[in-house]
Amino acid sequence: MKSRFKTAGTPRRASLPTLAATALLLAGCATAELATAPPRPDRPWTPDVTAAGTIVPPGHGQRGLTLPPGYTLPADPAVVTRGASPALPAQTAHPYTLADLIDVAQSANPQTRRAWNTARDAALAVGIARSTYLPHLTATVVGGWSHSHGQTSDASLDTNGDGTLPLGNGPGTRTSGAGEVQTLGLEWLLFDFGRRAATIAAAHQAQIATNILFTAAHQKVIYAVTTAFYTHAAATARVRLLHTALDNARRVQAAAEARLHQGQGTIVDVTQARQATAQIALRLVQAEGDDENTYLTLLAATGVSAETRIGLEDVSGRPLTQDDARLSEDMVKRAVARRPDVLAAYAAARAAHSRVSAARDAFLPSIFMTGNVSYATGRMNLTSVPGIGSDSAPTLNLSANRFSSLVLGGISVPIFDGGLRAAVVKQAQDQSDSAEATLRETVNDAIQQIVAAENALRTGLHAYAAATTLRTAAQTSFDASLTAYRSGTGAITQTQLAQNGLLDADISRSDAYYATLIAAAGLAFGTGALGGAGL
Repeated sequence: MKSRFKTAGTPRRASLPTLAATALLLAGCATAELATAPPRPDRPWTPDVTAAGTIVPPGHGQRGLTLPPGYTLPADPAVVTRGASPALPAQTAHPYTLADLIDVAQSANPQTRRAWNTARDAALAVGIARSTYLPHLTATVVGGWSHSHGQTSDASLDTNGDGTLPLGNGPGTRTSGAGEVQTLGLEWLLFDFGRRAATIAAAHQAQIATNILFTAAHQKVIYAVTTAFYTHAAATARVRLLHTALDNARRVQAAAEARLHQGQGTIVDVTQARQATAQIALRLVQAEGDDENTYLTLLAATGVSAETRIGLEDVSGRPLTQDDARLSEDMVKRAVARRPDVLAAYAAARAAHSRVSAARDAFLPSIFMTGNVSYATGRMNLTSVPGIGSDSAPTLNLSANRFSSLVLGGISVPIFDGGLRAAVVKQAQDQSDSAEATLRETVNDAIQQIVAAENALRTGLHAYAAATTLRTAAQTSFDASLTAYRSGTGAITQTQLAQNGLLDADISRSDAYYATLIAAAGLAFGTGALGGAGL
């Protein structure tokens, strides 16, 4: 079939700038960034780095500058500088006490900072929930230029008489214009039958939980510093006891060597004494390593630099009470009721219950009001202004007049959504049930921890008392054995047995002492009393 229309002229070829721009757009698609990823799973990645060693995005540095081959990354000094922990100055007046270190940890330990930020975020979440009661106003200014060109076909141009007309040779119309539109939009949810109130209640309970966990974070830091402090003190005491044991071993060795020179002893006695001295020296070296490791653990718990060197208070002379006090059932219940984890679990359960109410209220109608005011200049006729971004809604129902205003009110009734709201309610109910189960589990765990901490403290007190009696007997046995050996009436074997017994008794007494202090801190932590007045 022959067309009645024919195009005038030949189609123009695309210009070179147009082709270049099209190629650049195609080359800049998202998959092109795969070239910046590691090339293969079994080959190292070579990042772009600056002269200082900082890893930068591709194209912003030099590839592999000062970077050794293989899987070694460049060293960036800024990382260490920015992430360095504060250092404590050495106190000249007195060594650092446990209270001093706890005070430092509460400001230097990153856990308290994160807990504080989480609590602040929860407070802001309450403010965000409250903001739903207020109207949303949006001001928009749109300016632009429009142009249109149209042509029609003219029947007088049918020179062949066959009805075919050249396309686009008729009279044309051209319109263009520039203008500006200024709008002020209003959106206000007036009433929703309690849905926002339930959401705010859930946010309030979540805020209470985060505030409680902020206190819990401080209690955990206090407990960690206390445990690390006493653990390091126990390691230091063990080093001190091993120094004393080494002196005793050298005394026995000197006695054996003296008897050998006097012709009363044997080389076997001397060899055994030297072996015992060497064994204690080896234990001393290992204990000194443990002492240094526990010191680093204490600094880490405090949140200060591992390069800090400070003096610490000696707490070895504190008396321990032998009162065998037991917690009553009522005391355990009160302790559980003030534990941060229990209180936080209770607040989380209440928040989950409020979310169930909010989900149910989504089935109810909503009463709203919306409107806008607009002012237009120029020759542009707009009936809507598009929104920019996910948080900006379009402004609709604009009048073509220069100045217009619109106020609408209505009610929105949800009818059918494919079961979405019912599923949300069920999900909220399941979460509420899980929160209640978590609360019960937390309460049971808290009771178990409190009873276990009480048993540990009572066991530590009894162990310390028994070790004190054992240490007194071991000291008497060693003194008597050494005196008898020096006088020639005793044997080297009995003396060494007494010496080892004294060392074991000293270490057992020291370990029981610091274990009791740690158990006391554990009981205070378990009952939620750690960090209170006098603790």
